[in-house]
Amino acid sequence: MVKLNRIYTRTGDDGTTGLVDGSRTAKDAARMAAIGDVDEANSTIGVAVVALRGAGLDLAWLPALLERIQNDLFDLGADIATPSAGEDDDFAPSEMTLRIVASQVARLEDEIDRMNAELGALTSFILPGGTAPAAALHVARATVRRAERAGVAAAREVAINPLALAYLNRLSDYLFVAARAVNQKAGGDVLWRPGATR
Repeated sequence: MVKLNRIYTRTGDDGTTGLVDGSRTAKDAARMAAIGDVDEANSTIGVAVVALRGAGLDLAWLPALLERIQNDLFDLGADIATPSAGEDDDFAPSEMTLRIVASQVARLEDEIDRMNAELGALTSFILPGGTAPAAALHVARATVRRAERAGVAAAREVAINPLALAYLNRLSDYLFVAARAVNQKAGGDVLWRPGATR
């Protein structure tokens, strides 16, 4: 149970921050960069949820799924903030340890497949835009890609749950397909026209 009585503690004034196990690390460590990028990705998904709710499109199911993903991303941030227990750590969750698990990744895959079945085949790369909600989803997708890159960089320095990285990889695909689903309700994808603006 999380309980926050005070927002500021002054303990980070020296440029360090606490991890889940109570140890401290530099705020600019690769692990913390990944956590920060996951937090930013979560925030951009929140913007997309607000845009979707105000768009009047027939996609009432999507904001709820995105909010579930936002909760997953809090779990994922906690996962990255929890140092590995050692070489034998299988990153299994416990009562006191949040870890991303295979079923969370599989759920994203199932949703991608479900949405993609309703979309036409791509014949070109698409531009990030179209409707305001789709554009917000594309911003979220690009931010998740950055979070994934930061997670991969952190994994070179410290042990990171491989399923956390898989989740981020799948999530960017999910957001891409969700943006296409949104634009389908309002005229379709905005296609890239190679060399057309020379």
